[in-house]
Amino acid sequence: MRKLYLVLYYYFAYYLPATNGPGWGHRLRARKIRRFICSRIFKKCGKNINVEKGANFGDGAEIEIGDNSGIGVNCLLQGRIKIGNNVMMGPEVLIFTQDHQYNRIDIPMNKQGHKVSEPVVIGNDVWIGQRCIILSNTNIGNGVILGAGAVVTKNVPDWAIVGGNPAKVIRYRNQPISKNENIA
Repeated sequence: MRKLYLVLYYYFAYYLPATNGPGWGHRLRARKIRRFICSRIFKKCGKNINVEKGANFGDGAEIEIGDNSGIGVNCLLQGRIKIGNNVMMGPEVLIFTQDHQYNRIDIPMNKQGHKVSEPVVIGNDVWIGQRCIILSNTNIGNGVILGAGAVVTKNVPDWAIVGGNPAKVIRYRNQPISKNENIA
């Protein structure tokens, strides 16, 4: 039955309109259709999720998504991914849980195979900006903001605001902003 829902998703729901923009009625229907189908595909699915147009998650068998969380327009998620509650994900986010082997220099990298898949865990109340890249074996804490275009290669502590390539902590949300700090 799961395969039927995958076919329905990738040949139909994948192309339905995104939920932003004019024509709110049919866009809400598209959101409900994708939610219904994905709830039968994902390993675990919370209430009131939003999977946007063009989201690609492979077979979705190892994806868990919490209540009120979303997967953005044209995102690509691969492998074991756990998304907490109230997570906002911008467009074109990439999350990878598998890497190539590259340890041996006597064998070309494309012939060495893959490392064991390492999961990505995203906490609750997280905002992931457009075009972020999150790599394998990464834990994103609660209350985190990942700035647009950030490349996350290491764990991110609770309440951190991170950005850059590789992503670095800019400041913490639970600390007061100083008078001299310029926040855009």
